[in-house]
Amino acid sequence: MLGFDGVSFSWPAQQLLHNFSLTFAEGKTTALLGASGIGKSSLLQLLAGLRPIEQGKILVDRSQIAWMGQQDQLYPWLSVVDNVLLPSTLTGQPPHRHRAEYLLERVGLAHRISAKPHHLSGGMRQRVALARTLYTDRSVILMDEPFAMLDAITKLRLQTLTGELVKGKTVIMVTHDPAEACRLADEIVLLHHSPLEVTTLAAPTGAAPRPADDLGLLTAQAALLTRLEAYDISSE
Repeated sequence: MLGFDGVSFSWPAQQLLHNFSLTFAEGKTTALLGASGIGKSSLLQLLAGLRPIEQGKILVDRSQIAWMGQQDQLYPWLSVVDNVLLPSTLTGQPPHRHRAEYLLERVGLAHRISAKPHHLSGGMRQRVALARTLYTDRSVILMDEPFAMLDAITKLRLQTLTGELVKGKTVIMVTHDPAEACRLADEIVLLHHSPLEVTTLAAPTGAAPRPADDLGLLTAQAALLTRLEAYDISSE
């Protein structure tokens, strides 16, 4: 089980969570969506154990967590393949070079395994980060707006690639983009008010990643925007 059970957590000037409970479906992708500053990234940090809670329980096996953020965090002096192998290097585990090369092939970078990060575009660097995230084969992936820094076309391609590669894993993805949530998620959690409250919505029908021009997706996206706007107004 993955989630929060009666959790309370405060920033110095604001209470973010009060007796907060939320569980995530295993083997599915859940999108966390809400206004800027509402606490989406903070929830991921709490799940990952990066911040202490005041009370309650975080339901998670942290040995099974992988993380992917907005920044690729590649080491500039390492080659592409060595950046993917970095988790083994840092933990003293034997490197699995064949797996690293396989993942780089899946993300379309088999021809750049010896390149240094500064020779890659932003989209390529984020593909390396995706390969590194998947390298350890963890069952839970926390994604904090991983495509926010990319141009529209690159973002669309990486959304599609990610949706294909994370099938069967439990993914919690923070996003501010309703279209991204509707494309990739099996379940959408809207965060609103303070302390946080949640509204859980079913994603559009059809398997993710859904086509960006799918009528059902566009309809769901419009409805989601309306809900977000209503919550934004009610919190003023």
